[in-house]
Amino acid sequence: MIMPLTTTRTSPDWPCQVKAPGSYDWERSAAKWLRELVPARYAGYPALIRHPVLLARHAQIQVRHEIRVARTALQTARADLPRLGMPESVIEHTIKLYAAELLQLQHIARSVRAVTEALVERGAGR
Repeated sequence: MIMPLTTTRTSPDWPCQVKAPGSYDWERSAAKWLRELVPARYAGYPALIRHPVLLARHAQIQVRHEIRVARTALQTARADLPRLGMPESVIEHTIKLYAAELLQLQHIARSVRAVTEALVERGAGR
């Protein structure tokens, strides 16, 4: 039996790796993407495999902590890196790296929220 695909408008934050909500097998693509965001040991836990909403919750927590780490690294780089003997050019490059990573993580956090909301709406947490 062929399932019709529904066309659902997604937000700009919707990850391209996840099929549109309501389309065939979209929950599976969402779970696959979410598993990539959590440490490998968590991705194998049966409760997180069976309940994508739990996996999404854990991914939200994980990304929040990664944002906190990136912010701390960015805020302390100028003070800490010279003491470690890093040259100014490396310090500047590292600051740019942390700033870019922070922007990327913030985008991922918005994407995880969008996927979580769609999973909750579809009742995938049952």
